[in-house]
Amino acid sequence: MASLRRALRGMAATCPRRSPALGRGLRPLVSGAGPTSEKSVPYQRTLKEAQDASAAARGPSQPLPGTASVVVIGGGSLGCQTLYHLAKLGVSGAVLLERERLTSGTTWHTAGLLWQLRPSDVEVELLAHTRQVVSRELEEETGLHTGWIQNGGLFIASSRQRLDEYKRLMSLGKVYGIESHVLSPGETKALYPLMNVEDLYGTLYVPHDGTMDPAGTCTSLARAATARGAQVIENCPVTGIHVRTDDFGVRRVAAVETEHGSIQTPCVVNCAGVWAHAVGRMAGVKVPLVAMRHAYVVTERIEGIQNMPNVRDHDASVYLRLQGDALSVGGYETNPIFWEEVSDDFAFGLFDLDWDVFTQHIEGAINRVPVLEKTGIKSTVCGPESFTPDHKPLMGEAPELRGFFLGCGFNSAAECLLLTPPGVHRRFHRSLTDHSRWIRERSHEAYAKNYSVVFPHDEPLAGRNMRTGPLHEVLPYDFCGAYGHRGHEDHAYGRLLGQEYSFSFPPHHDVIKKECLACRGAAAVFDMSYFGKFFLVGPDAGKAADWLFSADVSRPPGSTVYTCMLNHRGGTESDLTVSRLAPGPEASPLAPAFEGDGYYLAVSGAAAQHNWSHIRTVLQDRKFRCQLIDSSEDLGLVSVQGPASRAILQEVLEADLSDDAFPFSTHKLVRAAGHLVRAVRLSFVGELGWELHAPRPSCLPVYQALMTVGAKHGLVNAGYRAIDSLSIEKGFRHWHADLRADDSPLEAGLAFTCKLKSSVPFLGREALEKQRAEGLRRRLVGFTLDEKVPMFGLEAIWRNGQVVGHVRRADFGFTIDKTLAYGYIRDPSGGPVSLDFVKSGDYTLERMGVTYTAHAHLKSPFDPDNKRVKGVY
Repeated sequence: MASLRRALRGMAATCPRRSPALGRGLRPLVSGAGPTSEKSVPYQRTLKEAQDASAAARGPSQPLPGTASVVVIGGGSLGCQTLYHLAKLGVSGAVLLERERLTSGTTWHTAGLLWQLRPSDVEVELLAHTRQVVSRELEEETGLHTGWIQNGGLFIASSRQRLDEYKRLMSLGKVYGIESHVLSPGETKALYPLMNVEDLYGTLYVPHDGTMDPAGTCTSLARAATARGAQVIENCPVTGIHVRTDDFGVRRVAAVETEHGSIQTPCVVNCAGVWAHAVGRMAGVKVPLVAMRHAYVVTERIEGIQNMPNVRDHDASVYLRLQGDALSVGGYETNPIFWEEVSDDFAFGLFDLDWDVFTQHIEGAINRVPVLEKTGIKSTVCGPESFTPDHKPLMGEAPELRGFFLGCGFNSAAECLLLTPPGVHRRFHRSLTDHSRWIRERSHEAYAKNYSVVFPHDEPLAGRNMRTGPLHEVLPYDFCGAYGHRGHEDHAYGRLLGQEYSFSFPPHHDVIKKECLACRGAAAVFDMSYFGKFFLVGPDAGKAADWLFSADVSRPPGSTVYTCMLNHRGGTESDLTVSRLAPGPEASPLAPAFEGDGYYLAVSGAAAQHNWSHIRTVLQDRKFRCQLIDSSEDLGLVSVQGPASRAILQEVLEADLSDDAFPFSTHKLVRAAGHLVRAVRLSFVGELGWELHAPRPSCLPVYQALMTVGAKHGLVNAGYRAIDSLSIEKGFRHWHADLRADDSPLEAGLAFTCKLKSSVPFLGREALEKQRAEGLRRRLVGFTLDEKVPMFGLEAIWRNGQVVGHVRRADFGFTIDKTLAYGYIRDPSGGPVSLDFVKSGDYTLERMGVTYTAHAHLKSPFDPDNKRVKGVY
């Protein structure tokens, strides 16, 4: 058999090549690149062996039931895991439908790698659960071996920044009890003698990482699920989803149609992998997902490779999976190939490997393990995998159709997360989830950056300008001419991004400092048009508001309330402001015409789609007679904050801005530079200030008037990074950082947002009352450091020599000149976390393996009495 180097040259000469005219952009398939005949894959136990050419002709593997509580579509890793967990949770009557045989799509050819450490605390927790199920629980439950092999994982760092990233992961791993070690090049060589370590800064070794056999895992999952009463039906393609519209106009799942009959069901889970988009189309659901070709090769026997750990060389974009006495070699290239026409008949098939694309992985593998240059290739594997615009899975109920859930987009599904928080698919705005260009560009970039260093504040460059705010043209930036667009001549934006890629204080740190200190000392204007802006109006809007919002918003028109929205577990689905409106017969851009009650909601832009979906779901479940109107694209939002904000705005607004006439947490319709706006006296940075919500055409003239008047008062433009710094300095919470769907407002120090002293029921109230009665098992605590050291989140929190949690969010506070960090802490004994427990501890925060003395705060160290937001300076 030819060596890897010789095979590379030989196969490149004989395989079809793309035309140079295609350039370096998105790649179509090479000619003749449809599914090919089956090729050898590195699993001794595979359900593929059970495939029978006449199986489809025989029809379903067992009769279809007439009804089912849940129908799972797709028999890959995700489908089998979903069925298993439904059965384990006690859901009876669940059915899995697979169009061919289990694992026939992507799962059968995946690498099956499980790496426990990721730059995300949620993923680390879920992967720990995955490992527990695969390595122990399934075998104990079924007696079947999942193919789990614990041979460890080795992360390669050939740059100092990469090693810093791995040190961050090591510190986070301590919070979850995941053993890991940073090794020197010499120690790495001793562990892996065949490795070239001359170009290394070091490695991260995780002894309890490993691999699983995807087919063996699916067999065990299916066995365990069926033992609990679930059904697995193979050779049964789904041909349609029947949808009904209820008496309130809500679309709901009614049945699943197949070639062999239909199953009545109120619930469908789309686990169809690369076919998930097509399944979604059957039900009118947008699934932002694309199919790409992903490849690896399996080598011949390598002497001395036995028992070596799996390797991820991120800088070379290559992974080396131990395969007995051989290696599987693969990676993520910068020029992936889309599978343009996803075939309905594809099963247990592969593509011809494109050696033009795969070359970089061969070169990287040979550099890391030189013996590969003289090692033969036993087989090549190139199959389809699904990818999403941010390389994260799509999970939860689809906003377009009640009862239709997504469980897809995990690409190499064998290493997927067995449990995922509900609703995480709601992160994409609904205007983009069916935008093919945006999905392709973002998914392409996400694939290419899969092995990139995960820096704080990293932003995708793909898919820009799909949605723009009203001030977009006067605040230009350069996005490097990506995807055929002409780049600006001034490439300052690109240079700035490159400088930002750091785990230290980047040059932009000083720019943020100037913006923050200007806001604290004079005034700053923030473009917050990306915020979501909704109206909740109608006869039952008051009842809906009482149920939806944790705070009491039943106040007179003109009032504005900061509140949370909770789920039934008491977790925080959102924090937002709610402004009570007076009813009016005539509609305007700033308020619809309505009878009954009305509210104006302003929510963080990143969470706008999530908020929209959550509110609509609650309104439908409770059958409230009211409307939710999205005016996010029609309205802009400019905020002026700082001690000079009143003086500036008094010259622009036709209104009295004194404390008596315009108190904190109120709103009015006023004229600004001749334009009608809704002025709201609020602050998200801890200063005197107002938000101006204006119709989109009015935003630019209002902004220009503000800048003209503000010039003599020291008004400056400031960005969202300044908001991050100012808000954490004041102790304000950020949803999805300090607050998530599994964090209660009591734990987060937001009890004041909960109307628990009233008798008014609201969503999540019972869970909060139970939590308060039993005592809080964790609390969000703020910390400051004496040393000026950058922190970004995921640092370990130590109390009296024990790990008690990790940092959720961190930033630098320029007014107090200290690093600030917020994280939830627990009592290692398992008891409630009292205020005395918090106050009595000695704390350190661990950053990249180094600990720093920290001081705990139960109140913000900046303006703890909230004087500045009230205009008291």
